[in-house]
Amino acid sequence: MNTSFETLDYIVFALYALVILGVGLWVSRNKKGKTKSTEDYFLASKSLPWWAIGASLIAANISAEQFIGMSGSGFAGGLAIATYEWMAALTLIVVGKFFLPIFIKKKIYTIPEFVEQRYSSQLKTILAVFWIGLYVFVNLASVLYLGGLALQTILGIEMLTAVIGLAAFAAAYSLYGGLSAVAWTDIIQVIVLVFGGLVTTYLALDTVSGGQGFIDGLISIYNAVPERFDMILEKSNPEYMNLPGIGVLIGGMWVANLYYWGFNQYIIQRTLAAKSLEESQKGILFAAGLKMIIPLIVVIPGIAAYVIVNDTVLLGSLGDAGLSNIPSSGKADKAYPWLMQFLPTGLKGVAVAALAAAIVSSLASMLNSTATIFTMDIYKQLINKNANETKTVNIGRLSAFVALIIGTIMAPLLGGIDQAFQFIQEYTGIVSPGILSVFILGLFWKKTSNKGAIYGALASIPIAMFFKVGPKGWMVDSSLEGIFPTLPFLDQMGLTAILSMIVIALVSIKENKEKDDANGIQLEKGIFDTKSIYNIGSFALMILLAGLYSFFW
Repeated sequence: MNTSFETLDYIVFALYALVILGVGLWVSRNKKGKTKSTEDYFLASKSLPWWAIGASLIAANISAEQFIGMSGSGFAGGLAIATYEWMAALTLIVVGKFFLPIFIKKKIYTIPEFVEQRYSSQLKTILAVFWIGLYVFVNLASVLYLGGLALQTILGIEMLTAVIGLAAFAAAYSLYGGLSAVAWTDIIQVIVLVFGGLVTTYLALDTVSGGQGFIDGLISIYNAVPERFDMILEKSNPEYMNLPGIGVLIGGMWVANLYYWGFNQYIIQRTLAAKSLEESQKGILFAAGLKMIIPLIVVIPGIAAYVIVNDTVLLGSLGDAGLSNIPSSGKADKAYPWLMQFLPTGLKGVAVAALAAAIVSSLASMLNSTATIFTMDIYKQLINKNANETKTVNIGRLSAFVALIIGTIMAPLLGGIDQAFQFIQEYTGIVSPGILSVFILGLFWKKTSNKGAIYGALASIPIAMFFKVGPKGWMVDSSLEGIFPTLPFLDQMGLTAILSMIVIALVSIKENKEKDDANGIQLEKGIFDTKSIYNIGSFALMILLAGLYSFFW
């Protein structure tokens, strides 16, 4: 499919690219008589205001896996996939109140650095290597692949060309400027991705309603497929194994979200770069508010595409364009790109710029955080402890470049994934429960020992693999049926986290039966107190969430 980009579309897209590169390079420049320090490069001189933090959190989070993957899941299963976004808003409130005060007080650059302070250098190194591998081989590669797939589908260009173009665009401003360049350009990226996403949503809903506009379009798709607006799925629903009913509210979804928003370097790094704890918490609250509107941009278009595809009268009224490469249940991730062919000239450029903004901002964030972990937790600790500031920053740039090259090579090898968002969540879920267990007990239980954390993290992998084997998983011998449970992957994650915590607790109690661990965190009185604006904003969001889940139950 080719959306037939015309001159105006190319001009719009080129203007977006020039603005991002211009702002990124301007922010990256060295101030007169001053070279970049590690704090300047990796933590944006600890000068970010709340609105920059909030925008940057969303820009780092929203990528091709949301635009393409969540729209695909919306096409395949409906609004229920939006629970990842709405539950993330609640998770951000928890992170801002209970995690950030400890992290900022510790004055850390990286999450592995916290592991060293709480546990040991040995565990820090293990997790640092793990995270670098995860960012390079899973996160970078999957974002590049999905971004390349989108541009290939929309513009008809070769996958490899699209991947290299996206990689080069992200590298052009982020490698030299560090977190400052990433965070300040993210403000523009968020404006572009929200506006461009809303344009696509509006046009999709306008098409469904026969030209009657946004609200009528929403009513039309709700009336056409009311069952696809259920947030809490019944067991009979084909998507139940991905989104297991009430389990999305009280089960493994919390594991996925707390791990991602609380202990993920390329997310939490923005909050560590704040002017103050209060500024960081306001940024978190702003991001939580933005999260509430994301399903309108990335899920509703998928549902609209499903309605169009399954309404033969409506589809026929669109002429040849409507019949072009129609997405099916097996090609769900083509739903969003397919919709773009209906956009008028000029707005196609806006929509593709929004998609590019989502992809490039996430790439830049991942590159910066990969470089931060490698430089601060491996290079400075194990290779060259005496490296000066200039050398350290240059190593950061070099490591980010190498990570980008590897991710670019890996990306085209990920072909053939349907519902990529669900795929990424499921396989990240093998490792996230154990890591989350290590952090939660390390933060809030003073008896947690280093040996307990290592045993728990290692035990979590075979526990997770046990749950993965089953009639719906990797079982190849039907005689094994009944031995291995068949559970939705979110339930698997929840149980894996609980069992990992039990392992950590048993080993830690054996070690520290009569005393707290020497590295246990002393939680001072009032450490979790928050300002009125944070409390009021959090309460308002929780009321809104309760209303949404009640209405779409």
